[in-house]
Amino acid sequence: MSLYCGIAFKRKFFWCYRLLSTYVTKTRYLFELKEDDDACKKAQQTGAFYLFHGLAPLLQTSAHQYLAPQHSLLELERLLGKFGQDAQRIEDSVLIGCSEQQEAWFALDLGLDNSSSISASLPKPEMETELKGSFIELRKALFQLSAKDASLLSTAQALLRWHDAHQFCSRSGQPTKKNLAGSKRLCPSTNIIYYPQVAPVVITLVSDGTRCLLARQSSFPKGMYSALAGFCDIGESVEETVRREVAEEVGLEVESLQYCASQHWPFPNSSLMIAYHATVKPGQTEIQVNLRELETAAWFSHHEVATALKRKGPYTQQQNGTVPFWLPPKLAISHQLIKEWVEKQTSSSLPA
Repeated sequence: MSLYCGIAFKRKFFWCYRLLSTYVTKTRYLFELKEDDDACKKAQQTGAFYLFHGLAPLLQTSAHQYLAPQHSLLELERLLGKFGQDAQRIEDSVLIGCSEQQEAWFALDLGLDNSSSISASLPKPEMETELKGSFIELRKALFQLSAKDASLLSTAQALLRWHDAHQFCSRSGQPTKKNLAGSKRLCPSTNIIYYPQVAPVVITLVSDGTRCLLARQSSFPKGMYSALAGFCDIGESVEETVRREVAEEVGLEVESLQYCASQHWPFPNSSLMIAYHATVKPGQTEIQVNLRELETAAWFSHHEVATALKRKGPYTQQQNGTVPFWLPPKLAISHQLIKEWVEKQTSSSLPA
């Protein structure tokens, strides 16, 4: 009897723990919304919507930072009605997350005008006036958003772009139809289901022990340097991609690798950035820049990088024609890579 009670207590404790786990509850709830259109429709009634126009999010300015306003279903219906649109347009929205209280969050682009959209694009200037905000390109606004808003809007833009680009079945050529949550698209003629995908990208900070290698592309803001990055090729492991990219871009051979972290990145399309620290073979540090890939690359000392971490860019050109060397902002995983390297160098130089 005592053994039975003990087992029963353990089972009860286990299920109580599962019920109290906010992460598990949120994950199961979001899974239900993705798989059940009726549940998703119900969630929209009490949910919140982030608005986009042509893949640019609606933002408001507050104390040198952008805020992403939320709108209720009722507010959204009123807005659509004011511009002569049917509330059915809301079915174009995609699920992007939920709060700990299970308030579902959705994103809706009112500027996309395509064959699968229920209604035509709404006028941007009139909407900005009505909504007391501006539709700003996410790439320009990303680093002036909070971490939460940056993550949500990046997810939203990636999903909205994917749906806009996958309106037809690659097998039959027929129009595909998204489920209400936007977690997949179905071709009615072939029953093929398409799911949003991300492209794996490695980003690598190369070090020779005392210096780190940073590079820039011509598309970067003036003065900004970052770690090396490149897409994984079919058939490659992540480790093989790191070695190939370093060899291709700067002509160096990697000796050892250490995983750092990963981050979703919405540009140019949805990517999964996989970050590594890498060291090169001793005595083999001569850089041979691949000018098809990079504008320039160079070794930087611990002091130079630590000083650059304290700067905030972007910068304008100085009177002497130079632009201060600066690094990607804190929300970028490249910043985390560089910061980790600086901290490791600092701790290793301290007396034992």
